[in-house]
Amino acid sequence: MVAGQDQAAAAPAIDVADLAIRYGGQLALAGVTLQVPRNEIFGIIGPANSGKTSFLRAVNRMDLLTPGMTVEGSVSVEGKEVRSWRNAYALRRRIGVVFPLPVGLPMTIYENVALSARLRGTRNRSDLDVIVERCLRRAALWDEVKDRLDSLGSLLSGGQQQRLTIARALSQDPSILLLDEFSIAVDPVTTMRIEEVLAELRAEMTIVMVTNLVQQARRLASQTAFFLTGELVEVGETETLFEGGARDERTTAYLEGKFG
Repeated sequence: MVAGQDQAAAAPAIDVADLAIRYGGQLALAGVTLQVPRNEIFGIIGPANSGKTSFLRAVNRMDLLTPGMTVEGSVSVEGKEVRSWRNAYALRRRIGVVFPLPVGLPMTIYENVALSARLRGTRNRSDLDVIVERCLRRAALWDEVKDRLDSLGSLLSGGQQQRLTIARALSQDPSILLLDEFSIAVDPVTTMRIEEVLAELRAEMTIVMVTNLVQQARRLASQTAFFLTGELVEVGETETLFEGGARDERTTAYLEGKFG
């Protein structure tokens, strides 16, 4: 392994310094400095309009797709500043994203999952079959859909569509998976099934999970960051925060359900 590869391997999955985000000049997030370790689940919690989704957008360069959004500071993914990528789509192929509501493409279950591989140049049907099955299994959906892969993905239930979205994200073979409140439109049973999937996936990739369910962060995240009104209040070991070890009283109040 060459020196540059050694350095990249040693770097955190995501390294953010002095991040500030504005929309049309209005400040949405400021002064954010944190590191996300590799191969862990990193939780982000906080009330609505705290800047959590904006943080994910900055990591995945979605500012390029968001009118009026400007980003200042440094965001590095696996040792490389995201704005130094000439091809933002190449960056996004390494970073899978799952949004709050399932966004199924208007195509079959099979093609929803196979699309990314096709775009990367995979044409052989048997190769695509392997990819589709692997990703659907990893998303805990294969057994439910294996006999109807040619059906429209939009005909699945809400929980199944969300797992299809996860399978589609996994088909990119990402090293980082960003989850933005994935359980908003999912029933509790499906939520628990997805949580089991995420617990298994963290051995293979880094997961950043924005959640409106603080107990979900406690169940899954090794570290948790608390955002409030555009500020990173604090970040620490999840159990430490939940066991009364928060440094800021606002964190404790939020975790105790006193606001939010």
